[in-house]
Amino acid sequence: MTRVGGMGKNTKQKKIAFLINSLGKGGAERVVVNLAAHFRTLGYEILLVTSRRLPEEYALSFPVARRLLEDEISSAPFGRPGKIPARVMRLHRIWKEEKPDVILSFIGKMNLYAMLSTGRMSIPVILSVRSDPAREYPSLLQKKLAEGLFRKAAGVIFQTEDAKLAFSAKVQAHSVVLPNALDESFVRPPFAGRRRPEIVMVGRLDQNKNHAMVLRAFAGLHQRYPDVRVVLYGGGLPGSDTGPMLVELAKELGIGDKVKFMGRQKDIRKYIEQSAIFVLASDYEGMPNALLEAMASGLAVISTDCPCGGPRSVIRNGENGILIPVGDEAALAGAMEQLLQDPALGERLGREASKLAQGLSPRKVCRLWQEEIEGRVKDYVGGKS
Repeated sequence: MTRVGGMGKNTKQKKIAFLINSLGKGGAERVVVNLAAHFRTLGYEILLVTSRRLPEEYALSFPVARRLLEDEISSAPFGRPGKIPARVMRLHRIWKEEKPDVILSFIGKMNLYAMLSTGRMSIPVILSVRSDPAREYPSLLQKKLAEGLFRKAAGVIFQTEDAKLAFSAKVQAHSVVLPNALDESFVRPPFAGRRRPEIVMVGRLDQNKNHAMVLRAFAGLHQRYPDVRVVLYGGGLPGSDTGPMLVELAKELGIGDKVKFMGRQKDIRKYIEQSAIFVLASDYEGMPNALLEAMASGLAVISTDCPCGGPRSVIRNGENGILIPVGDEAALAGAMEQLLQDPALGERLGREASKLAQGLSPRKVCRLWQEEIEGRVKDYVGGKS
């Protein structure tokens, strides 16, 4: 099959491999799905390598070759520690069998596995860091390993400047900051009309998202605003699901009837776009898709100014949203009350926030990623020749 455009002048169909833990309903996973679809339209063959398959995953609208790493190393010796070299060796074999022209890896240890498994294979590897590097590489060993391996990558893609600055100048020299694309359903005019008295959160129910702080802040306000409720969208993962704890906390705070748990929902825009306030209370994030989607929908947003700088890079405090310090319950309560007292302020912030959608359509953002990937591959191949 002849490929139009892309890497070099060869007429041979090119193959791009995506390496990620799963296709579960997360921001990085959606980036992979969007990019896979984009490169497919350009004539690329798509290879998807994941650690495992989850019961709930993003669906691909076209057939792709998929390899499940954990299934292929299920008999690795020496228990859990033995699986680390087993993953590297198995990935090495996958690359030899599949012969991708470029590997695009996402998140934490997968980036390390991508570099370790390619060794001297001369396959360009482009890495994507999706959160705070201090969280993705928490130990001193991982930090040193990441720094050394990232220097050898064809390129590194970050979500924020703060994340990029966590690495040396040698890594930064072949790195770039690229945005996340919005889901197509968010690239349309914002809602205009009477809003529901709701404070909404969208995201996984885990400790980092700090739903508990939102419930405590709201508990001090709800008697003055009896019609307002908090609505939480998202589910938890086994072992880290804070849902049951949040249900009990709401009861203890006397707001059990004011907090609604909606679980995971498809087409989240139709659920949140008529709400009054969106809150992101996370202790850390990369570039949170839920925040971008709320802003694009025209909601008044309140967000913690969390590392590694994602919210700060899109929110102009007081102009298109409100930034508060991480973990500051009083500041959160004050911001919520400010918006509840002054709906006109919320409308002004939301209208300004909705302008964000103009530059984050899937087509525009995928094109930026394509140009970066193909440019890095060209430089890598040129440097090897």
